[in-house]
Amino acid sequence: MNVLVTGSNGQLASCIKDLAGQYENLNFIYTDYQELDICDLKHVNTFFKSNSKIDYCINCAAYTAVDKAESEVDKAYEINAQGAKNLAIVCHEFDSVLVQISTDFVFDGQKTEPYVETDVAKPISVYGASKLQGEVEIQKILKEHFILRTSWLYSEHGNNFMKTMLRLAETRDEISVVSDQIGTPTYAGDLAQVILNIVSSKNTNFGLYHYSNEGVVSWYDFAKAIFEVSNLKIKVNAIKTKAYPTPAKRPVYSVIDKTKVKSVLGIEILNWQDRLKRHLTNRI
Repeated sequence: MNVLVTGSNGQLASCIKDLAGQYENLNFIYTDYQELDICDLKHVNTFFKSNSKIDYCINCAAYTAVDKAESEVDKAYEINAQGAKNLAIVCHEFDSVLVQISTDFVFDGQKTEPYVETDVAKPISVYGASKLQGEVEIQKILKEHFILRTSWLYSEHGNNFMKTMLRLAETRDEISVVSDQIGTPTYAGDLAQVILNIVSSKNTNFGLYHYSNEGVVSWYDFAKAIFEVSNLKIKVNAIKTKAYPTPAKRPVYSVIDKTKVKSVLGIEILNWQDRLKRHLTNRI
């Protein structure tokens, strides 16, 4: 099967590349915006036409600069909403299955228990709203799709919280991290594995799913765990969100419920602490 992976230089696509060798039945076509501009419908159509039959399209292309999106609204919507819509239109025409990556930021964070797929999405940032619009466009156009909402992705690739913390530890003895935003860190390699298992098995349980590692934690506790596992001596101060204002509002609570993805797709999920230890221990 031919599998198109957009946004191939990003964090998640890089994790897919790391695992690709385990899937001999899949032939991967990797593109970044230079090779495939998902915001240009004609370009997407031409690309599908000029390549061998694309069976699956994994859309890892996204505008993910959460704060910058507040001032680059059109760009965020162009990539996250219009880009997703264009892929859905062309996947429908060429009978391809679309796998779309979405986010916990589609929720407002007002709940105190994990969000399920049927909860009403109420984004409080441009980034969250643009990703939600992408979901809506796909669902209107294409039956054969998977939308995977995830949270707090980190890995050895790209820009992420874990890498930022490790970098700061090289030059600082003390840092402050918000302690009143609650969610679940997710190793991007685990999400990549889930996606590739769905594709490789030709799973037809299409629809919307939540996926993250297990557990509940604050950014402060996540930072402390990163330093502890890495044996780094650095003082971490807990601060409130109001002490660290940002252009974009973040959900106070964005833990997502994984019952559906575990029961329907038969996926086992590691706790975030076990996953972090396993990842950092292998890196050291």
